[in-house]
Amino acid sequence: MSSLLLSDLYLYPVKSLGGIRVTEATVEARGLRHDRRWLIVDERNQFMTQRQTAEMALLHVSPAYNGFLLTHRTRPELLPLYVPFEATPERTLFVTIWDDMVFAWRGTPAADEWLSEALGRPCKLVYMSDMVRRDVEPEFNPEGQLVSFADGYPFLLIGQASLDELNSRLSETVPMNRFRPNLVFTGGTAFEEDDWDRFTIEGLPFRAVRGCGRCVVTTINQQTATKTPEPLRTLATYRTTGNKVIFGQNVTGPGYGTLRVGTSVQIDSFK
Repeated sequence: MSSLLLSDLYLYPVKSLGGIRVTEATVEARGLRHDRRWLIVDERNQFMTQRQTAEMALLHVSPAYNGFLLTHRTRPELLPLYVPFEATPERTLFVTIWDDMVFAWRGTPAADEWLSEALGRPCKLVYMSDMVRRDVEPEFNPEGQLVSFADGYPFLLIGQASLDELNSRLSETVPMNRFRPNLVFTGGTAFEEDDWDRFTIEGLPFRAVRGCGRCVVTTINQQTATKTPEPLRTLATYRTTGNKVIFGQNVTGPGYGTLRVGTSVQIDSFK
């Protein structure tokens, strides 16, 4: 078996917006530091994603000092919006994400105005502080792991070989950004991560909890916000378990440490 290497690390500062590729990342209780700590909510304080608002793909995220910049891919008249990695507790509210209602700090009025203009509807930017407790799904969470505004788990892991195998079946290949992983590894065989249980990166222990059920976001071009049936249609022909199309593994982690691209991945046990 070929050696396994951590080949990519991605942060997604705002849930359902683009990621930032990094070479090193700090691991915290909720996942990678700064990952999905910001969330866009509508006028009812319900979370927004590309599932219902594909235009969110047009909001480009780029790194900046102690934060990130949001720009619109097709509307240059919207000047870049700077957002710090962390908010302040000056204004607060409760927001709903899936079945969870959580306490959040408000971003700035300027951020709300910018996003409302960019997405063509009233919306707000909110932040999850360290004081908030949002748990991973209880039936898969004996360790009491926490999660940010991610769908349900602190990390998503995908093997490069899995994407390569999928692309070999498609008439037009798709990039890894369709699947929004945090951790990408090279080496091994396609979909071997399905069989992993516990694994270690740089001495930090992780657990592959369950396969990630994929949704319509995988069909949205992250450059243009246009939709096609692929790759979900092809995946459904051979990656369906129950009523879910599986690609990648939801992962819980060690709590604290540092990950660096290029380090080895060690499999400790299999399911």
